[in-house]
Amino acid sequence: MALNVSLSQGVLSNLLALQQTTNQINTVQNQLATGKKVNTALDNPTNFFLAAGFQTSINNLNTVLDKITIGQRTLDAANTGISDLTTLLNSAQGTLAQALASAPTAAVVTGTTTSISGSTITATTLLSSFGFAATDVITVSDGTANSTSFTTAANTTVQSLLNAINGSATDKVRAEVNGDGRLLLEAAGATYSITITTNSGANGAALANLGFNANTNNGAINNTAAAGSSNSTRVALAAQFDALRTQIDQLAVDSNYNGTSLLNNQSLVVVTNQTGTSKITLTSSSDSSSGLGLTSTFSANTFQDNYDINQAVTAVTNALTTLQNQASTYASQVSIIQARQDFVSNQINTLQNGINDLTLADSNKVGAQLLALQTRQTLSSTALSLATQSDQNVLRLFR
Repeated sequence: MALNVSLSQGVLSNLLALQQTTNQINTVQNQLATGKKVNTALDNPTNFFLAAGFQTSINNLNTVLDKITIGQRTLDAANTGISDLTTLLNSAQGTLAQALASAPTAAVVTGTTTSISGSTITATTLLSSFGFAATDVITVSDGTANSTSFTTAANTTVQSLLNAINGSATDKVRAEVNGDGRLLLEAAGATYSITITTNSGANGAALANLGFNANTNNGAINNTAAAGSSNSTRVALAAQFDALRTQIDQLAVDSNYNGTSLLNNQSLVVVTNQTGTSKITLTSSSDSSSGLGLTSTFSANTFQDNYDINQAVTAVTNALTTLQNQASTYASQVSIIQARQDFVSNQINTLQNGINDLTLADSNKVGAQLLALQTRQTLSSTALSLATQSDQNVLRLFR
């Protein structure tokens, strides 16, 4: 059963004042304990919900920052991979240099002519200048049933002949122009011989002008060579080159972060804002051995001919240039990623400062308020005691 006790106006007034002071002390003490002046929507609805919105933005930006960090680490892995790939390619260059330093032992036929009509023979020299007429056929054989037959025309060049010989899928003869202008024919294996002939008229004069004498009345016969032998050093170096190609393939795959390798045709899209409207695409590249142009065709003939080795040297040089260009691209993307990372971090700091401005309490001010309220509480307690004593004094009048 609820008690209904009447209090005098003085006691009631002082009691209410004491209760209000106690509630205010509790509020101030909570602010000191949490460090916040706004802990719930009841403290300040506007500031509370505005700060909550800022906190949501901070949470979203932290997610964005995590994605940017993944992008940055992916670029770091790619740059490390490029550095290691460069090391492997430098090793490949050394291997190829050793192979060239070991003299070939397979069949070789070297042209004796360095110039025609006073001009050094180059890849662009017309075959007609040697005396070949349109529809003449130049045939190169490797001593087996395989051969390359090239039909000349009025405007065909030495390079056209070289392309036909080197482009054959079956004929094991390789051809190139030496630095001094002589044509060089090489067997791409120990079991192959070399023969170059033509159906051109004039008693083989055109072929002789090219540097290959097919008839004794044009000098010593210089259009054929018997099969040679296999160079074991070159065989070993070809195997070493293939091992480096395998390592390049593996490194391109292993240069990944979080399952993404930019060097293995895997691009990455990095979102850089809350709405997803701003993105950075980290471009991928194919840095496997075949992607860099280091195919198995270079070592298929175990480096028995200089042509294949020289082609490999060119491919390795081009691959190194490709990696340098990729490194430059990734360096630019690293700068962009870092700039976006700094920007997002600054956004988070700004929002956090905004939350602090809206919700954090001034500890000095709150401390002073607590001291004042405690003093007021003491005064209110004294006033209540005095009011109670006043009622007791009135009671004594009736005794």
